[in-house]
This record gives sequence, structure tokens and C-alpha cells, in this order.
Amino acid sequence: MEISDRDFAAAVQRGQKARSDFVAASARYDAGAHALVVVLSNGVFVGFPVERLEGLQGADAAQLAHVRVEAGGLGLHWPDLDADLYVPALMEGIFGSRTWMAAQLGASGGQARSEAKASAAKRNGARGGRPRRASEG
Repeated sequence: MEISDRDFAAAVQRGQKARSDFVAASARYDAGAHALVVVLSNGVFVGFPVERLEGLQGADAAQLAHVRVEAGGLGLHWPDLDADLYVPALMEGIFGSRTWMAAQLGASGGQARSEAKASAAKRNGARGGRPRRASEG
């Protein structure tokens, strides 16, 4: 696959912007808050609850504390967990892969409680519930 000079220049520009905006200088696990704390190169620090980050749920404090800043500050890596996070994505509220994030959003949506949802479930139940799938074969 070939890339044009224009596409290459645009990719370089996006990379430079990401490096200037969201580059981690350091990262650590805060056991008291059960959070990942990332210090950016501009001195700003941001915390994230570890249970909201892909690959970190259920890890113990020693595993979480063993975090490395890699890729010139663009990545965080936990060798004990084989987990990686992309710093610019974290800053945008993306705490894992697309598939993982979709599963998290779907799970929270399924747990939602509202009068509209309860009313719809009652109406559906009065009609006999969810239709059965037609059997194949």
C-alpha cells in the first residue's frame, strides 16, 4: 500500500499535535484512591479509576503500581498485566478498545432504570413477551 506525500504530511502533523497535547511525563497507581494518576509533560495531572480502564480491572496493587511510560509519553504499559493504554485517547475519555468501550456502554444501558423502560417492558409482557426466534432446519 502506497501513501501519498499529502497523506504522510497529514499523519506527521496529527502525530506532532498528539505529542504536544497529551504526553505523559510519569504515571503511578494511587492505592488510596484506587486510581491511575498520569502527570502530563505540561505539569497537569489527571486521575482515572482503574476499574474503568481496560485490562486493569481486578488487578492487585503491586501489578497496578508496575506501570511504565512508553512510546515517548504516548503509551502506558503494565508488563505484569500485558495491558496498554494510549494517553491521548485517555484524555479524550476513551478508556479502552472500541469493542471494550461498546461492551461497557451496553452493560450500563442494560442496567438503566426508567419509567419509560419499565412501561415498555410491561406492554411487551402483556403481548406475550419477546417473540421466539424461528427455528432453522
